Amino acid sequence: MLVHLRRAVVLSVVMIVLCLVYTGVETAIGQVAFKYQANGSLIKQGNTVIGSALIGQSWTGPKWFQGRDDSFDAAASGPTSYGPRSEQLYEQVVQAEANLKKEGITPTNGLVTGSGSGIDPDISPADALAQVNAVAKANNLPVSTVKALVEKHSAPVYLGIFGSPYVNVMSLNMALAALTSGSH
Repeated sequence: MLVHLRRAVVLSVVMIVLCLVYTGVETAIGQVAFKYQANGSLIKQGNTVIGSALIGQSWTGPKWFQGRDDSFDAAASGPTSYGPRSEQLYEQVVQAEANLKKEGITPTNGLVTGSGSGIDPDISPADALAQVNAVAKANNLPVSTVKALVEKHSAPVYLGIFGSPYVNVMSLNMALAALTSGSH
């Protein structure tokens, strides 16, 4: 019996060491080869971290492009579980439509519904283009300039076959801020 116990303890120690070594090697590779991603894809303005390219931010006012109708509360992330006939979902969509119309934005399906995670940082190019007129007007910019900004920040389908085209709202609004010398 002591032989089995000794083997179990030795195997446990070996596995713990292997797990620690593996974790250390993975961390080192991440920090060397993928530092930006490994550290959270943080976006800085000067030396100040203002957000992450991976987590949606709340942008208020007609000067900014809006993301999906998410609360952007990372602690409360996750889908709602509302079904297609849910009264709460219907009321949420109606309220989102009213908020967008109040800011002069044409509501789209993508802008009035939340994402699966609740913190999605991206919208479709169609969702961004639906906001061009309102954003251009609020910033006193030509519509063509704002539309070109959206097109420049639209990412294509990955490798031509995976996913859908998207626009990262944070990077789009950062470019808009640089263009207008505004700040978030």
